[in-house]
Amino acid sequence: MTDTFHDALVRPGTPSLLPERFFDRFVFNLHPVAESAPSVLVGLGVHPAKDVVDGFALLVTGTEQRNLRFSTELSATDGASAGPFSWEVVEPMQAWRIALGPNPAGLEFDLVWRARTPAWTGEIQVTNGDGTPTSFDHLFQSGRYTGTLTIDGHRRSADGWYGQRDRSRGVRTMTGGQGLHIWCQAQFADRSVGFLLVETRRQERLLLEGAVMYEDGRLDPITDVRHALRFDDGLDLKGGTVEVTAESGTVQVIDCDATAGGGYMAGAGYGGAHGRHLGRDHLEHDVYPLDGSVSPRTLDSPLTDRLTAFTCAGARGQGIFEFALTRSRSYTYLPTLS
Repeated sequence: MTDTFHDALVRPGTPSLLPERFFDRFVFNLHPVAESAPSVLVGLGVHPAKDVVDGFALLVTGTEQRNLRFSTELSATDGASAGPFSWEVVEPMQAWRIALGPNPAGLEFDLVWRARTPAWTGEIQVTNGDGTPTSFDHLFQSGRYTGTLTIDGHRRSADGWYGQRDRSRGVRTMTGGQGLHIWCQAQFADRSVGFLLVETRRQERLLLEGAVMYEDGRLDPITDVRHALRFDDGLDLKGGTVEVTAESGTVQVIDCDATAGGGYMAGAGYGGAHGRHLGRDHLEHDVYPLDGSVSPRTLDSPLTDRLTAFTCAGARGQGIFEFALTRSRSYTYLPTLS
């Protein structure tokens, strides 16, 4: 599937024969190799049937999370920029350039992401609790950055920073019945351990896919994941352990320290704001203090992309641990790893 997953997004002028909820989206994250801050999450989605392109940039500093959201009409764009954000596929499946110009959040960057591992590609097919289908293709791939990052006028190099990119397109309406959602991207010097795991509210596995992606070009599909995670009363992840088994038979036990805070994707519009027609050149921003007053329980969406420190067999790594627990009172998280 890698050869046919074209990196270019749907362009303006695409026929409106696509389903109303069809989207075409990419997300990048970036963070230092061995620090707990800053971390940045940036993404953009195209909604051709609604004539909307919208995006976001999140900055987590350690004491606060700054949120920038922007939207415009797809027909009014050049297909390579929206608001203060622009992108370019430098080399398909190998390199992207992303840039963020001046904006009220005080975050700017000009970066080139280059792949360091092969990509994992998959196709998600899920029937939701209300009978509606979820069907989308997706890809995730580990890389490193070159370029600069500017925060409140202070410029620093991002050379060598880790980054995971995610590409997805289709109809994504995962509603009803999910209990636990994990998208784990653990970056180590020689590999990236990446998987998507979804369980029902009865702790039944709904979906598992991903791979251990090695810098030497190997791709080892993941066949099993067990977990023992620790959440606080606000449904925020504090840490835990995941045990990952791959097709080759290798088993990796990865300890996770998720106390860095932030990464709340409600700030990126994941509470249902994506694809809404807000006219041309819409831009908004806000700030979440990381003092415990904001949590997955209080926001529009519990989805969180947390910069996390990982340890596996003595090797240390950093990466993004995306998680969400349903806020249904009928659900209680139960570990599958003793």
